[in-house]
Amino acid sequence: MKYSSSLLEDAVLSLNALPSIGKKTALRLVLHLLKDDSGKVEDIVRSLKDLKQNLKTCSSCFNFSDNVICDICLSPERVKSTICVVESVRDVMAIEDTDQYSGLYHVLGGVISPLNGIGQEQLNIQALLSRISIDQIDEVILALSPTVDGDTTSYYISKNLEAMNVKISTIARGVSFGGELEYADEITLGRSILARTPYSINVD
Repeated sequence: MKYSSSLLEDAVLSLNALPSIGKKTALRLVLHLLKDDSGKVEDIVRSLKDLKQNLKTCSSCFNFSDNVICDICLSPERVKSTICVVESVRDVMAIEDTDQYSGLYHVLGGVISPLNGIGQEQLNIQALLSRISIDQIDEVILALSPTVDGDTTSYYISKNLEAMNVKISTIARGVSFGGELEYADEITLGRSILARTPYSINVD
């Protein structure tokens, strides 16, 4: 694709670097923004700068937050005795969209993946174990994607929870094998949470 302006090309390439944005889509977005005179470009730049400079990570659950502790952890309406363990913030958003879960979360920041050089030390697993031992947690829901790495992580966490007096459950396998929670439809994901089953450490 040839450009008549290096400025235009730079803008297109910048958007093209984002996930799922091809060059044609990037060009279409840039041309749309150029024609807009409502201040939308300035608003986008301002919001992204504010996001980059001020977005925090909740010191308790590791969800994104405007403050040191996120609104979910602070909410008096949440069930404080239940923690749903997820891989990423996107999974929190997916589960919240189902309106079927009212407990707390814990974002691991990934899953154990030896092939990718990711061990338990790189994840927020120790922080999870500390929360469970300090707070009055009755149930831990392992809501990790049913992949080999996800199952490995669930197994590792469950082994470390054996000595604690806590119920361990896992979401029902309504989410397709190898799929990620964020891509599951809300009804399927919501039902899989409601139909969660006790986690068995002797997984076949």
